Amino acid sequence: MSLRKVLFYIHSLGGGGAERVFALLASGFARRGVEVVVAVEREANENAAFLAPAVRVALLGPSHPRATLRLARLLARERPDVSLSALGVRNLKHVTAAVLAGRRRRALLSFHGHFQAEPHLLDRLSNRMVPLTTRLAMRSVCVSDWMRRHIVEDLKGSARRAVTIHNPVAIAAAKPAASEAELRARLPLILALGRLVPDKDFATMISAFARLDDPQARLAIIGEGPERPMLEAKARSLGVASRVEMPGYVAEPWSYFTKAKLVAVSSRSESFSNALVEALAHGLPVVSTDCGGPGEIISGPAEGALVPIGDEGALAAALAESLAAPGDPAPRVARAGLFSPDRALDAYQRLFEEVIAEDAANC
Repeated sequence: MSLRKVLFYIHSLGGGGAERVFALLASGFARRGVEVVVAVEREANENAAFLAPAVRVALLGPSHPRATLRLARLLARERPDVSLSALGVRNLKHVTAAVLAGRRRRALLSFHGHFQAEPHLLDRLSNRMVPLTTRLAMRSVCVSDWMRRHIVEDLKGSARRAVTIHNPVAIAAAKPAASEAELRARLPLILALGRLVPDKDFATMISAFARLDDPQARLAIIGEGPERPMLEAKARSLGVASRVEMPGYVAEPWSYFTKAKLVAVSSRSESFSNALVEALAHGLPVVSTDCGGPGEIISGPAEGALVPIGDEGALAAALAESLAAPGDPAPRVARAGLFSPDRALDAYQRLFEEVIAEDAANC
């Protein structure tokens, strides 16, 4: 059977990596002629611009019980060939709705973050139920091998039904640096991206930045979140507030990539890192903590450096080295191409068709 209709379920199309991934996947399948429905619990527009016009959006509402029942009715009415959910408690609600609608054998889950990074009680509860939900759903898509190990080994999810598909990243709009000489000529701007939350550990990033000897160096942290007051206070206490910029969430931060000399990640855990792929697509060197997914993106020193988690001295040294010798952009651009939306769409389509065939064989 060919793939005709897909339903994606996520809490919203707000700012975030998983939200961007679902918008890219939905649009990619729509462009391939597949009918696509995106079910969300609340309206948000940060990633709505990535949706193709043909994609239909269904609003479920914020109430967990009501949204689950509405999703069940939507699955029963639309009868998609497959349905895919993401993020915390949505996976649990999706499995519940799929069982109610008689669509369990067409339901897939996806996992985009480490258990310890989940801030909400219900999301943590959903992760505790991974041993059950990953056996009820037909597949669990993990965005890195590191994430798959976490689901299988730490959370005791089904190994037989867990697969790895790296995130699709929008790299078509990238404007890569033409040469190392161009990178050397840029001002020493370090770019970091992500929500201002504890797991991103931007406090260590600011501390490492404060160790740099270059008074011309600047740090731009793109994102918003509850740690903003603490991070601003830390920058002031270290005497670097005038050189640390925090402009908030930026839907399309491409202009920052074309000005930056390198991109850095200081996270305690990252299931993948869309920002690192975007950086490579722009030909930039990357420096990241060795926190999971980044190790599957950075394949060697030509692309970037991995440093221990929480080690501000090692992070500062790697930042200084990359600023002084940014290297050749070409290998990075080539590496980024491995994470293009088309490659991810091909992998998801093969998986979806495999699930459809399995269900048809068991009828």
